[in-house]
Amino acid sequence: MKKTLFTCGILAAFAATPAVAQETLQTVRDRGILNCQVGLPTPGFYQLADDGMWSGMDVDMCRAVSAAIFGDPDQVEYQSVTSAVRFTSLANAESDMLSRTTTWTAVRDTQLGLDFTAINFYDGQGFMVPADTGITSALELDGATICVLTGTTTELNLADYFRANGMSFTPVTNENVNVLVETYLGGGCDAYTNDKSGLAARRSAFPDPSAHVFLPETVSKEPLGPVVRQGDDAWANLVRWTIYGLMNAEELGVTSENVQEMTGSADPNIARLLGSEGNIGEELGVSPTFMVDAIAAVGNYGEIYERHVGADTAIGIPREGTLNALWTEGGLIYAPPFR
Repeated sequence: MKKTLFTCGILAAFAATPAVAQETLQTVRDRGILNCQVGLPTPGFYQLADDGMWSGMDVDMCRAVSAAIFGDPDQVEYQSVTSAVRFTSLANAESDMLSRTTTWTAVRDTQLGLDFTAINFYDGQGFMVPADTGITSALELDGATICVLTGTTTELNLADYFRANGMSFTPVTNENVNVLVETYLGGGCDAYTNDKSGLAARRSAFPDPSAHVFLPETVSKEPLGPVVRQGDDAWANLVRWTIYGLMNAEELGVTSENVQEMTGSADPNIARLLGSEGNIGEELGVSPTFMVDAIAAVGNYGEIYERHVGADTAIGIPREGTLNALWTEGGLIYAPPFR
């Protein structure tokens, strides 16, 4: 893995210039490195180990795109920035793509010069409180102090929820999630709010996770997925179809373990996905077998999910019966076909 870049400060502009926006794939190739933006280290999604290696569900999206381009998942430099500056960092071309539990909204999609590529995790905002408070519902938080990450949809949703329910609250904000979590653990606020996956990720690293409980309410829709700059449709298509390819692979039973033998499949859907039929890779500007490389590197969507955030991990987010199950199993993980 390449070095980590921690970026701070407020960047100037949201709109990328045409010269920056166009031909991202060639720029990445010439550089020999994919600059992929993640957030501050978060278990399950983008975690930084002591040896400097990144891992997680969103990190694997970066690795899959690197494999699709270079045939190597490790030609990535991870840029870890706060939520407050993530979009300016992308728009100013410091990053080639953003892969960090970011919610797709109308304003972000239409006013920031950004393109959302695909939804790779369906989430919703919730609340966490110390178990010894005895609080069992968010409707009991009237007058509470709430820790919330600034510069996020979480902050806006919090205000909407309390306003809609005729309640008051005092926000405790910070742009650094680690500072915010320490504030919560130190008793600096009555509750902590975030996407429910984020709450689970943070709680998994607490000294005593059982001392904190999630309240039952889900107060928002949070469709999360990778983001690129507007103005380069070819680049957006490559990122989008790499992610869709991982989803299609799970549906078709193609895994990291069997992908090589499946390249000879007589199933036309598998043949197109793995490049033995059709010209999808060529049209995207990469190898016909780009999805073979991506799947071999990170596995299909289900393998990625279970490895990093599934029921058997410390985070423990079951997939069965949730929106993140395959559409064939009642969920919303549904990718357009490779044809």
